[in-house]
Amino acid sequence: MQTLSEADKGSESAAVREIEETGAKIAAAREAIGEVIFGQEQVIDQTLVTVLAGGHALLVGVPGLAKTLLVHTMGQVLGLDDKRVQFTPDLMPADILGSEVLEESDKGTRSFRFIKGPVFCQLLMADEINRASPRTQSALLQAMQEKQVTVAGVRYELPQPFHVLATQNPLEQEGTYPLPEAQLDRFLMQIDVMYPDLESERRMLLSTTGETVASARNAMSAADLMAAQRLVRRVPVGEKVVNAILELVRAARPEEGASEEVERHVAWGPGPRASQALMLAVRARALIDGRFSPSIEDVKALAAPVLRHRMALNFSARAEGVTVSGVIDRLCRNIG
Repeated sequence: MQTLSEADKGSESAAVREIEETGAKIAAAREAIGEVIFGQEQVIDQTLVTVLAGGHALLVGVPGLAKTLLVHTMGQVLGLDDKRVQFTPDLMPADILGSEVLEESDKGTRSFRFIKGPVFCQLLMADEINRASPRTQSALLQAMQEKQVTVAGVRYELPQPFHVLATQNPLEQEGTYPLPEAQLDRFLMQIDVMYPDLESERRMLLSTTGETVASARNAMSAADLMAAQRLVRRVPVGEKVVNAILELVRAARPEEGASEEVERHVAWGPGPRASQALMLAVRARALIDGRFSPSIEDVKALAAPVLRHRMALNFSARAEGVTVSGVIDRLCRNIG
């Protein structure tokens, strides 16, 4: 008869094997994305972390940094049905969600039929999301939070998995509508996309201006991704890491008796959703690296993309040249 200890060992061995197999698939996906996207390793990793954690990402960067290409490449590599919406000031909610049309049958009877919009996909590219009106931006709120939409009083479930990867230009603000705090909070991470380094840009020039251009190859399926997402939630987290997450998030709130700098410079801090996002993100990062549990270094590495869009500085801080990223960096030095 099998003893309890032997059963525990078998369960632990199965868990280790599952993590190793999933880690190998994720490593293959990361490599496949890197064959098309050059010099954005950190952006690729943070986007993969977001998707594995089951969340949405806001990609912020100037034009021409392969943000759109990254989303399309991820869709192909991960085996997801991806669609793109170019947000403009005249875009209406029905252009995203879909609309009902009146049809007449051969017998003369009339009925409404719902035509699904581009939101009915597994990976939605919301390009320049801040160019759409607040009414259209809010059309995505229910989809991002509840994975369903309501049209004419009827609810429609979205495909699984469902992720929104939105882009935003940080320079050009004319004719834009800043995202409200409630919608920013729905993004698990804000990923800043920077210029590539010299050698990566050299590779890009040689690879993309020749007779043949590299295309993405499939490395995972939607079922593999959903299995990995379930595994992320089972990755154990040590008490020290949990305490570090709570310490960091609560220290960023001026109401929590925070440091003098936070009380003087921060107008409002991150809510509990930030703690949840950071917990899932560090688990996903550990899984990507093939580790069995996250560390405090994971918390520090992901603090900026998880927190920077969930807190705001007051006027005096901006006048003094203080940045949100700088405040987060200083808070990270005090944890662990």
